[in-house]
Amino acid sequence: MAPIISISKLTKTYASGFQALKPIDLEINKGEIFALLGPNGAGKTTLISIICGIVTPTSGSVLVDGCDILRDYRCARSKIGLVPQELTTDAFESVWATVSFSRGLFGRAPNPAYIEKVLRELSLWEKRNDKIMTLSGGMKRRVLIAKALSHEPEILFLDEPTAGVDVELRRDMWSLVQQLRESGVTIILTTHYIDEAEEMADRIGVIHKGELIVVEKKAELMTKLGKKQLTLILPEPLVTIPSELKGWGLSVNDAGHELEYTYSTNQEHTEIPKLLQRLSELGIEFKDLNTRQSSLEDIFLSLVSERK
Repeated sequence: MAPIISISKLTKTYASGFQALKPIDLEINKGEIFALLGPNGAGKTTLISIICGIVTPTSGSVLVDGCDILRDYRCARSKIGLVPQELTTDAFESVWATVSFSRGLFGRAPNPAYIEKVLRELSLWEKRNDKIMTLSGGMKRRVLIAKALSHEPEILFLDEPTAGVDVELRRDMWSLVQQLRESGVTIILTTHYIDEAEEMADRIGVIHKGELIVVEKKAELMTKLGKKQLTLILPEPLVTIPSELKGWGLSVNDAGHELEYTYSTNQEHTEIPKLLQRLSELGIEFKDLNTRQSSLEDIFLSLVSERK
């Protein structure tokens, strides 16, 4: 199946000489949820803005469902809905008017039933006749999402969609994202809430200083780069690690009350049984133990720190 978005050798260098994007190659599949992670200034918004036709690339190409974003802008843009970071809305318009107007901008025939469906799903129906200037920040964010969905796009970009919004909106929005994906809509999101990407995304892309440093299926990324930690709780503090255990890469924490062993998640067999046997032979007892696997946030931080 052909990708719905195909990016080839895409770059962006501004007039100041700043290279916001180094050559990027990326394919996004129809119906998937793709999360783009990166620190502030990494190039996430620049990349999204180019795909959506807001920023002109310096070189390279982007195809949106076969439509070139430069040569066939209208075709490409009609397939995309964008929820930007900024709360830019028509302050004096009503919710119903601005969402309906957005649909008309893309040449779509009026469809009050569809607009009502979107507003109800975003808990905006009761506010449909209110002027946007009277709404709370969270409600304004909902309006942006409704505007992005107004023309029934095949692709939805969510640029930091839940930054600074309430827990209820986050929950509602992720429920909506799942519904959209089930209906065949492709979702591309940037987020600082890595737990959201960990829960929602099919694939993860990490961008740093304009370079796409990794693109992996979430499960494969967690397996390939993840670590597990075995922590042994000691009844008596261990001041130093005995020389007989130096080869294990152990560390001592909590004033000597915790002995920590880190190992890779993709090891077929761990050395834990041997370690526990060796500790017993050395007379080192433990009263409890627990294991912890690296989160996506741990992996993200390690990838970025390696590139500094």
